[in-house]
Amino acid sequence: MTVPNTPPDRSHADVRAAQGDAPDPFAPPPADLAGVPLPPHGLVPGEPVGTPGERLRDELRIGALAVLAGLVVGVVMAVLWAWLAPKVPLIVDGDRILYADPEGEQRAGADAVFVLIGLGAGILTALGAFLLTRRRGGGISVAVGLAAGGLLGSIGAWRLGRWLGPSNDLIGEARRVGNGGHFDASIDLGALGALLVWPMTAMVVLLALSAAFGKREEDPPPYWGIPAGSLPEAPVQDSPHSPQDRTP
Repeated sequence: MTVPNTPPDRSHADVRAAQGDAPDPFAPPPADLAGVPLPPHGLVPGEPVGTPGERLRDELRIGALAVLAGLVVGVVMAVLWAWLAPKVPLIVDGDRILYADPEGEQRAGADAVFVLIGLGAGILTALGAFLLTRRRGGGISVAVGLAAGGLLGSIGAWRLGRWLGPSNDLIGEARRVGNGGHFDASIDLGALGALLVWPMTAMVVLLALSAAFGKREEDPPPYWGIPAGSLPEAPVQDSPHSPQDRTP
């Protein structure tokens, strides 16, 4: 005897089809698969290949290469700055050294040239680092290497550019040209904040490129390491409390 208004029983085939249509990716594996070994390390999608020590060495090597590239670009930046920066003209008047153009803006112009070159260096280094590390998905070592390399490259360009530019020995230059002679003062930065233009530009450009064109991570597998849908279907057993076994 069946209770009135009782919905019809679902057959075993219907139950099996419903379970296959919507598998639960977060359900634990069945007991008969408890001894199945997990996929080898590095073969799960999205998991890095290699031991932690090997991955650490790779990150350190990439960071060191980024710093080295920044130092090399810094040498080029120093040469350009020494060549393009406006010079401050001086004149010898007896025992005095005077500005030939007291109202000139050459000092500010030297800072502006350094900033513009730093902007270009930051864009180029960030673009090169992104293109070379895009396949591996970038990494913290790329950002840290770019920032450290940009800062060290800027400091090196400042120091080397001063050495490549006009001499900073004003007394010696005045004696060399004599009374009424003209010579150029050494180039220097009036605002040391210009040293941060290169690393800040590199960080902003790298972040923009990574957000727009960076590698997208794949969906992670189930937490126990076996992809969803690869588990065999467990047999459906009759429940001891099935409505068919009820008696009035």
